[in-house]
Amino acid sequence: MKFLVDAQLPKKLAGMLIYRGYDAQHTLDLPNKNTTTDREINLYTIAHECVLISKDRDFVESMIVSGMPYKLVYVNTGNITNKALITLFAHTIEMIVDALNDNRMVELTYKQLIVHA
Repeated sequence: MKFLVDAQLPKKLAGMLIYRGYDAQHTLDLPNKNTTTDREINLYTIAHECVLISKDRDFVESMIVSGMPYKLVYVNTGNITNKALITLFAHTIEMIVDALNDNRMVELTYKQLIVHA
């Protein structure tokens, strides 16, 4: 599974995903880096069939209205340290991948993984 980590999340998250054997990039790796627009991110995920990981609620709304991005992990943890976020993903990545095999969006909170069909 391929992942694109959005600008407001740490690049180290992409590094942890790569370490765990996934194909992952951060928006800093894109040509326009963190100035890449939401529309460009959506089109990128469609073209590359990758899962967007984002805290930006705009992508949830975009998923509902336009069916983009390709797939989405919506991080709904509020303020969280980078270390805690990476630890949370390390503990839940297999569940996230399993849920995304059959669904287009999941929401990750401190306490649970919510699957949105």
